[in-house]
Amino acid sequence: MAEGRLLLEIVTPQGLVFSEEIDEVTATGSEGEFGVLPGHVPFVTILRIGMLTCKTGNEMKIFFVNGGYAEVGQDKVLILADSAERSDEIDIERAKAAMKRAEERLKKAEDIDFKRAEAAIERAVTRMQVAEVRRIK
Repeated sequence: MAEGRLLLEIVTPQGLVFSEEIDEVTATGSEGEFGVLPGHVPFVTILRIGMLTCKTGNEMKIFFVNGGYAEVGQDKVLILADSAERSDEIDIERAKAAMKRAEERLKKAEDIDFKRAEAAIERAVTRMQVAEVRRIK
């Protein structure tokens, strides 16, 4: 590994999504957003639905992460996510449709799992935000 770099690996139940040496990573943990640079103190945290960014030089890569865990070491960050998508792979129309379905379920308010519907809305909104950041960059 190059000195002054971190190995970032993003793994889901479907397999390896990303594995590269990077300069820094930012993600959303259970206690809020956190950033990691090489030599960071090791820790483990729960990940919330959110955006993960990593930088190498002037290049930034953006991912949607659907919960999971992050294990941070001095020279490696391992993301074990329920699911993850690169920002350029996000289907915005699909996310909008998922949000609409979840909103409709909430409106009916009969025999539905509110937590599940709210999580679906949160995932859809976050996917759209991640895709929007990609377009701005």
